[in-house]
Amino acid sequence: MNPHKGLILDETVKYHQDLQDDGPFVPGTTEIWPAGAVLDEADRTAIVEAALEMRIAAGPSSRRFESRFARKLGHRKAHLTNSGSSANLLALSAFTSHLLEDRRLRPGDEVITVAAGFPTTVNPIIQNGLVPVFVDVELGTYNTTAARVAEAIGPRTRAIMIAHALGNPFEATEIAQLAEEHDLFLIEDNCDAVGSTYDGRLTGSFGDITTVSFYPAHHLAMGEGGCVLTSNLALARIVESLRDWGRDCWCEPGETNKCLKRFAYQMGTLPEGYDHKYIFSHVGYNLKATDIQAALGLSQLDKLDSFCAARRRNWQQLRDGLDGTPHLLLPEATVRSDPSWFGFALTVDPEAPFTRAALVDFLEQRKIGTRRLFAGNLTRHPAYLGRPHRVVGDLANSDIITDQTFWIGVYPALTEEMLAYVIASVRQFVEAGS
Repeated sequence: MNPHKGLILDETVKYHQDLQDDGPFVPGTTEIWPAGAVLDEADRTAIVEAALEMRIAAGPSSRRFESRFARKLGHRKAHLTNSGSSANLLALSAFTSHLLEDRRLRPGDEVITVAAGFPTTVNPIIQNGLVPVFVDVELGTYNTTAARVAEAIGPRTRAIMIAHALGNPFEATEIAQLAEEHDLFLIEDNCDAVGSTYDGRLTGSFGDITTVSFYPAHHLAMGEGGCVLTSNLALARIVESLRDWGRDCWCEPGETNKCLKRFAYQMGTLPEGYDHKYIFSHVGYNLKATDIQAALGLSQLDKLDSFCAARRRNWQQLRDGLDGTPHLLLPEATVRSDPSWFGFALTVDPEAPFTRAALVDFLEQRKIGTRRLFAGNLTRHPAYLGRPHRVVGDLANSDIITDQTFWIGVYPALTEEMLAYVIASVRQFVEAGS
């Protein structure tokens, strides 16, 4: 190692250590965030080292991360993206590719999804000219069921795209079976659920394609970033093309003739011998991540198992501590699942002597951060009014979530002392208002 580089990295470790705030937790003063990245000196050093190497685009760290992460989640291929939202766009757009021939999704085809979730699970459906079919979810698990999905399948249904809610798996075995029986594509939005299992299998392993987010709130942090994973090599090739400007060439940037026939192709109506690096087979994007992000991801990946264990432990402390609290519906893991939780959802009984807003305000005043269960009922938001869609059944629970549900944090930086204060605060408010 260059001695100057070694000195800089050593100083980076010292700098990180100097920044650490070892002050005690002060109830009502110290912020208790609902989510956030957990970054240590190894993470800071990884970022600095990548910057010293001037890796300002995707490069070796990106390829190493893709390989390691694919193995970790049991897939053959992973493609890094600049966000989980972009990963969702790429995942669904892949199924519109002409390379899928008669199986490709076409404008007007339907995709089953849930109304109570994050918009970027639904937006790619609309962005590709497809029609979302909304189904309701269960209170407690905040996931839909295979029965609801089965009821929603119609003559133009071609795909299912659903997220595992707050890290809690949906009925993945049953829904994957439905997809197979009806020849539907299944896209698993696994952005909130890395490390969760259903029937002993990792979430993200049930669908044709799965997506992950590396936004700081998620299980691994890259600042911004996401990933598309699949074991279907044809789909992986399509995703790569769509992510990389739509080009047909599979050479990495900086490579010039990996296939040894760069000037031997004839595609479209282009002249024979047109440079394959500049032949475009899809209407694509540039949605790649940078090597600096990937270097951070590699460092974070070493800690994934401990992060997931902390999330489970923190969720269980909240669940045990709030058990029996009147007027609150506490979350439940989906049967046969082991969630790697993203958050701890609370639904205030509509008949309670207090409102959700009052409870949230009380917690926020005590520096306990809260978040809504994302969009609540998406069909009620201005962005979706007037958009073509179909609703199967009612969305009664999605409406209750819109009015009555919020969640609090379980991420690894939260301590037992912090969570005990959260529990005491919720109980204090409920008891005073009952």
